[in-house]
Amino acid sequence: MMNLSSLIETDIEEYLKAHEQKSLLRFITCGSVDDGKSTLIGRLLFESKMLFEDQLAAMEADSKKWGTQGEDIDFALLVDGLAAEREQGITIDVAYRFFSTDKRKFIVADTPGHEQYTRNMVTGASTADAAILMVDARKGILTQTRRHSYLMSLLGINHIVVAINKMDLVEYSQARFDEIIAEYAAFAEQLGLKNVTYIPLSAFKGDNIVEASPRMPWYSAPQYQATTLMDFLETVEIDDIRMQKAPFRLPVQWVNRPNLDFRGFSGTITSGIIQPGDRIRVQPSGKESEVARIVSYDGDLEQAIAGQSITLTLKDEIDISRGDVISIAEAPAETADQFESTLVWMHEDALLPGRPYLLKIGTQTVTASITDIKYQVNVNTLEHTAAKQLELNGIAVCNISLDRAIAFDDYQSNKDTGGFIVIDRLSNTTVAAGMLHFALRRSQNIHYQHVDVNKDARAKAKAQTPSVLWFTGLSGAGKSTIANIVEKKLHALGNHTYLLDGDNVRHGLNKDLGFTDADRVENIRRIGEVSKLMVDAGLIVLTAFISPFTAERRMAREQLAEGEFIEIFVDTPLAIAEERDVKGLYKKARAGELKNFTGIDSAYERPEAPEIHLDAARLSVEEAADLVVSELRKRGVIHG
Repeated sequence: MMNLSSLIETDIEEYLKAHEQKSLLRFITCGSVDDGKSTLIGRLLFESKMLFEDQLAAMEADSKKWGTQGEDIDFALLVDGLAAEREQGITIDVAYRFFSTDKRKFIVADTPGHEQYTRNMVTGASTADAAILMVDARKGILTQTRRHSYLMSLLGINHIVVAINKMDLVEYSQARFDEIIAEYAAFAEQLGLKNVTYIPLSAFKGDNIVEASPRMPWYSAPQYQATTLMDFLETVEIDDIRMQKAPFRLPVQWVNRPNLDFRGFSGTITSGIIQPGDRIRVQPSGKESEVARIVSYDGDLEQAIAGQSITLTLKDEIDISRGDVISIAEAPAETADQFESTLVWMHEDALLPGRPYLLKIGTQTVTASITDIKYQVNVNTLEHTAAKQLELNGIAVCNISLDRAIAFDDYQSNKDTGGFIVIDRLSNTTVAAGMLHFALRRSQNIHYQHVDVNKDARAKAKAQTPSVLWFTGLSGAGKSTIANIVEKKLHALGNHTYLLDGDNVRHGLNKDLGFTDADRVENIRRIGEVSKLMVDAGLIVLTAFISPFTAERRMAREQLAEGEFIEIFVDTPLAIAEERDVKGLYKKARAGELKNFTGIDSAYERPEAPEIHLDAARLSVEEAADLVVSELRKRGVIHG
């Protein structure tokens, strides 16, 4: 006969097993400030019996100290964990909470309502299957309601509940409910949102949260497709189920090689189903093979589905690396290096087209630049407006160019292989989130043409090592003067050179550019490309540009082979450069007549480790030029 402890252990095991088999729904709450998002989540946790007695006691105490609901419990305090949030009664950070019912497990993200925290909302929504969009019945549809709706349409959230909250404060008015539905439905149609459910509720009073509210008997009418919020959450379709029907994709996270007898490719399946014997294609290489085994922690599997972490072994030896994507051969992903995409900018420093960033998609990280902002979107009117740069929380459709081809799907088909983040190369900060639309036709139609006379042949004919001598420093530092003297000395030694001067190229190649940060980035991008072509021609190229930003100087460096880029910092203190002021530019800048002038109202980022550092306050221009030539001899760039 089983004793009590054995019975308890059996019950616990059965409970845990049943719990493991429940489906998991990830959803967000969003909307404008003080629409009741945190209160709703607190109510859901309370109603689902997910609170311990000490949590209830603490919440009651906090309600007396921070709450705004009189003597009642303020459920929002359960979620708003930051002191600043409690003091202001708003959500700033994204708060994640777990709860479960008999039918399903849930992870809910409470996202902030303030416009300046839109990036936090994007973070919370990026993995959501559904969304609860809170609307205050008194205020109706607000700017943030529209903004968050637009973001949900971008992020591909397929199931949305418009929870019209605080119905108790409008006397549970059916007319007010219908008015809000009519206004939102018109906007949702513009966005293409189809699966929208409207529920009138009071998170504070508990109306229509778990049980149908007797205070709104009119909501049972057929036209409303009446449901409680919990009913919706327990029955809505989960994206994991939809993704099992999509073509197989496995972004390779690492090559598993524990010994010489085993070589597998590990990762998490983002979509589809795979079985031993299935024909696969590795991308972007395009090589094909057949699945030999599906290896998991629990042993070999006969089948694996979306969401599982596995290791595949193949029947053929194929070169596969982290970042590659294994696709089902009959329906492979696309490959390209240029795309149209939508970007949500998430950083205080503006996006500058042409600047190099890192782009992380799946398990691969590549170098990318935004080549063109096609238009920015006004989320209130959905109007398309022109933009040269993108500020914090800006949303725009852009063209993106990568340094290599990648495998991808459009975002609406597969979030994991179509969604990406943009990372600042210097600070390693995530600055944007993006969704790929399609490959640009030019990426498929433009290919490198092989030429028989290459850089080595051209350099050999000139008996020199082609290089870029990149002079950088403040306006008036002496860059052009020193570069001019260096070129004369190299020419006298028989070297083949060309000098690109900042002022000269603005009379032709860059005459369309101004002096904004965005234009400065494009100015240097073009010079970097021209310098690369001249190095390919076997020349020693001298460039004299302020080039104030580290990112662009690094971009120019990385276009060339190791040792071909020589950064020369003409280090002249601002006071001395301004005292010279040969062109009168500092005087104009100080008078406010010349905007975005480096050193005055635009930053100059000093080189951290230049190959040649010229102390221009101590050296004459002739001495500085001699020092450069001497250094070039040491590096083997010139001879004689």
